[in-house]
Amino acid sequence: MTIAPETLLEALQWRYATKQFDPERIIPAHLWSTLEQALVLTPSSYGLQPWKFLVVQDPALRQELRPHSWNQSQITDCSHLVVLLGQRTIKAEDSERLINATAAARGVETSSLDGYRNMIQIDLIDGPRSQIIERWSSNQVYIALGNLMTAAALLSIDTCAIEGFSPPDYDRILGLETSDYRSCVVCALGYRSLEDKYASLAKVRYPASELIAYR
Repeated sequence: MTIAPETLLEALQWRYATKQFDPERIIPAHLWSTLEQALVLTPSSYGLQPWKFLVVQDPALRQELRPHSWNQSQITDCSHLVVLLGQRTIKAEDSERLINATAAARGVETSSLDGYRNMIQIDLIDGPRSQIIERWSSNQVYIALGNLMTAAALLSIDTCAIEGFSPPDYDRILGLETSDYRSCVVCALGYRSLEDKYASLAKVRYPASELIAYR
């Protein structure tokens, strides 16, 4: 299945980092379900999916988070607020979960995936990258963020990625301090306010000739 190239580019030209959301406009349930599946379908290294996506719906909870988000209005005014969480560690049970799920989905014996299991063990569990696993998982989470924002643009849903927040305070408020996951980045989704002056500003991007090289 394909879409017209111009459809994709028009959607990417249309999207911007929305500063003011219309709090009265809510993403319809069927469109939100599509965006949930876009998150689920995001690719990740080894297919390990080292993330969770916390949708904060409680208005009181959002109000509590806002002061720890540089007081940005998107936190409380958007339709859907997603806190993208990254896994703190990768353990043998995470590898086993993936191996079992892969075997079940593809109708093969888990033993046929021993080599794959060993690769994960050597690289992420026992290898040098185990010492920087939070950075690795954050990299994966940002793939999910990009996937979510592009999918939203194609559905004419506005987004704003938010790094201006305090992860330790988010973890405390959301009860994540002792969990296997931590706050990495936030994404506000909904529909732009007609008063958002940023919606009409020209997009600033360097030309492809300066960013893309061939060798």
